[in-house]
Parts: sequence; structure tokens; C-alpha cells
Amino acid sequence: MSVNKSNILFIINPISGGKKKSSLPALIDQYLDKQKFAPIYTFTEYVGHASELAEEAEKKNYDIIVAVGGDGTINEVASKLVHSDKILAIIPFGSGNGLARFLNIPLTAQKAISLINTGKHQVIDTAELNGKKFFNMAGMGFDAHLSSVFAGNKKRGLKSYVELGFKEITTYRAQPYRIEIDGVKYDKDAFAISIANSSQYGNNVYISPDSSLTDGYLDVCIIHPISLVKLPVLAFQMITAKTHKSSLVKIIRGKHIKIERNAPDAVHLDGEPLQLGENLEIKIVPASLKILSN
Repeated sequence: MSVNKSNILFIINPISGGKKKSSLPALIDQYLDKQKFAPIYTFTEYVGHASELAEEAEKKNYDIIVAVGGDGTINEVASKLVHSDKILAIIPFGSGNGLARFLNIPLTAQKAISLINTGKHQVIDTAELNGKKFFNMAGMGFDAHLSSVFAGNKKRGLKSYVELGFKEITTYRAQPYRIEIDGVKYDKDAFAISIANSSQYGNNVYISPDSSLTDGYLDVCIIHPISLVKLPVLAFQMITAKTHKSSLVKIIRGKHIKIERNAPDAVHLDGEPLQLGENLEIKIVPASLKILSN
């Protein structure tokens, strides 16, 4: 008696997280349940390729599409699967892995592959900033500035990111923002503003500990102008998941957010930087992505 197998496509970013993936298909072959799944592998060759591959795959008879890479790769693939009947799975290979950590997806490839075998999935909220999709976190201010500078940095990895952060933070100044959240207006000077769908940036650094991927809301996290002396306090609150109780951060929940700033500047979507104009509009898209989780 033949069993109908699920078709599963692995979209692999060969350079994410600075780790080689040439042996990954063999590892998947070893741990994926071949009674249930018929796997196909494809490797990305340039920025934006994962998005193209996912768009193509969404039209074909795949049941599960797996993003193998960091938050940028996941964003590219997931963006094409919003409102689709396809299920997204993740094998995390990034430097932060914020979304994977929130969903309790194992950070080792072998265990993440084994999780796919369970077929457990949920439907999560997604979000849009000026029509561009994000899934974990978007932001402006210092973290977007740092992402933008880091994108041009030859050295990769968390250590380089932290070193660059210490360098940039000494000269960065808070910016004025005019914010509207579900019709309520706020004028704020902010060191950074994070729009959180999940609770953390990655590496278990939490900006919005009470965030949920299934509540139909985004959390607007406004980091107040901050002196260098207070930075260690904020850092400690982030790694101990206490920012929702902090006097240094204001968190306001909403579904429709408008932000106006004085000039075009960097934003980041799931850690990937881009330049956008003065006016930003952010919306939640409730229950719009099927995703494998633990």
C-alpha cells in the first residue's frame, strides 16, 4: 500500500551565519522521515533569490517550504507564503535567530529537522511596514542605524556586531518622532523604536517580553533617550526579559501605527536594513502564516 508523501522544499542560504551548508542535504536525508516526506533541495545564489524560489514554489505542489538560514532568509521565504496554504518551516542558521527562538525551534540542524517530522504547526500574525512584510521585528533609530552600518562591514558575526555597536553608540543621538497608534498621538524623542511581533531581537535579547505572535497586536517599544551610563542597565533588562517593567522603555500595543520622522533614514525589517522616507505606516496582518513550531 503506497502512502502519499508530503513534498517538502528546502531553500538553503549557503552563507548565512558564516557556516557552510554543503553537507546539509546529507544530514536532512539522515534525519527526515522518508516515509512521510519527499525532499527537494535548492541553494540560493544571491540576495533576493530565496524570495524568487519561494514565489515559484508557492505555485507548485509543495506542502512545506523550509527556510534554511537567518532572519533575512526567513523573511524572504515567509513573505511569499503569507495567506498561502503552504506551511513554512525553519532550520535556523542566523546570528540571532529571533523568530526561531520565539517559536522554540531547536537551533541545531539535526533537532530542527526532527521537529519537521512531527508536522506540528500554528497560524501566526505577520506585519507590514510601508507594504513590506516582516515577521519578528522591525525598527528605526539606533538599531536600524547599526544594521545599516553593519551591512557594509566586512567582518560578520555577533562579536563584530557588538564591537561596532559600542563604537557607534558614542556618537548616535536620539531623534524626534511623531507617532500615532490606533488613532492616539504621541510626540516622542527616542533612541530607537522597535515594532515587535515576537518578544526578542535574537540571541535571547528581549525588547518586548509579553509579545505574542497570535494576539492580533504589535508592540511599539519606544526606547527613551539614554545616557551611556544607563546603557548597561538597559542591556541587563533586555537579557533578563524585564524591559516591560523598565523606566527606559515605553511599550504601547496597537494594530495600526503611523510614524513620522524629520528625514529619510534607515529602518530594519527582521534585521535587514533599508532606507525609507519620513512617513512610515505599520499594520498587523492577523493569522496569516502557517508555520511549524514546537
